[in-house]
Amino acid sequence: MILDNEKYTKVRGAQAQGARTVKEVKDMTGINIENDQELREIEAVVQNVCRCQNVSVNEVVSAVKNGADTMEKVMEETKAGTGCGRCKGIIANIIENKR
Repeated sequence: MILDNEKYTKVRGAQAQGARTVKEVKDMTGINIENDQELREIEAVVQNVCRCQNVSVNEVVSAVKNGADTMEKVMEETKAGTGCGRCKGIIANIIENKR
């Protein structure tokens, strides 16, 4: 991965605050995307909620729209958040905003 830890942390933090697109991440963080490879990596991170279990944002949003209205229900339905747990802020934001 070419994306440095600082930028990765900013992207994940923005996701936990509701960013769902690269543009929203850029607007929230002021992150400078230096090249196409870095852009592709940020796009991949933005599409993924849980790196440990490889669970996408769309999978979590779908679970929430289908009634998983608590962290525990989302975890049971998707397995997101059952590894290291660092994605729980993003999951909580998706539950809260249903997007």
